[in-house]
Amino acid sequence: SGDIAFRMTNRTSYFYDPDVGNFHYGAGHPMKPHRLSLTHSLVLHYGLYKKMMVFKPYKASQHDMCRFHSEDYIDFLQKVSPNNMQGFTKSLNAFNVGDDCPVFPGLFEFCSRYTGASLQGATQLNHKICDIAINWAGGLHHAKKFEASGFCYVNDIVISILELLKYHPRVLYIDIDIHHGDGVQEAFYLTDRVMTVSFHKYGNYFFPGTGDMYEVGAESGRYYCLNVPLRDGIDDQSYRQLFQPVIKQVVDYYQPTCIVLQCGADSLGCDRLGCFNLSIRGHGECVEFVKSFRIPLLVLGGGGYTVRNVARCWTYETSLLLDESISDELPYSGELSTLRVTTCDTTED
Repeated sequence: SGDIAFRMTNRTSYFYDPDVGNFHYGAGHPMKPHRLSLTHSLVLHYGLYKKMMVFKPYKASQHDMCRFHSEDYIDFLQKVSPNNMQGFTKSLNAFNVGDDCPVFPGLFEFCSRYTGASLQGATQLNHKICDIAINWAGGLHHAKKFEASGFCYVNDIVISILELLKYHPRVLYIDIDIHHGDGVQEAFYLTDRVMTVSFHKYGNYFFPGTGDMYEVGAESGRYYCLNVPLRDGIDDQSYRQLFQPVIKQVVDYYQPTCIVLQCGADSLGCDRLGCFNLSIRGHGECVEFVKSFRIPLLVLGGGGYTVRNVARCWTYETSLLLDESISDELPYSGELSTLRVTTCDTTED
């Protein structure tokens, strides 16, 4: 009977693929999948895994990916490799693969793993196996139907939302990455069944250059797309004063039956590519606020380029989602010696 009680109280699913942190975008590339292994090791060290249902995720098939992406593009991702890419010059250009989105060993395998975990999270929410599903490897919000963009190849978020729409009349998507959630916005721009809300840096040619407040959706989706463009250096208090009232009004008005939250950690202070000034606590407050509505929730990662701060942030947010308080001081020594954001003058390769 203890086992049944455990299943009734423990309603958080956590997806982790032991190989996902071993992929490498290449020397000097800011996107480092190793941050996922680091996050998982902190989740283990804090004992948080004991409070969740932990799954080694499903691997997404080409068919799953083609629920959003074009077959030509996915076929290319599956075939291309560092050894044969000289034969793919035209495709590399057509699909925007090569610079920000390099060809690296195991590229398709990597996409299959992070996408499968998000999709499985959506499926479990649909079947009420959990109330909250967590996949820190997901949240790759820039990928488009026909092309890679901004370190993202397969848009696991769009694919997961399409899965949620089988059971949910209205899905709310919230994005707190410093970059505009352009791939997700574009996918659902014409429908009222998904409302997208993105808080991001806008202006000065900051990537991806979209996300103006006048982008509001079109046709049936008009006013079901909300952008909150922000300037450099926003802090916890200013962010909270925007985030909480905006999200409360959106939830009250839209009445979503499911929420997808992209938790890009490049909005933290001291991020290698970011220019906001959120603390881990301030970033976590957004997660806690979204959780407080008690609506089924899919929680995903995203950007984050100062690796140890990303791992600290997502570990802390895992603890918030579980209502488990954890101390700032980590349970073992080493470079991750505190949960506070490391000051900006430390360098990483």
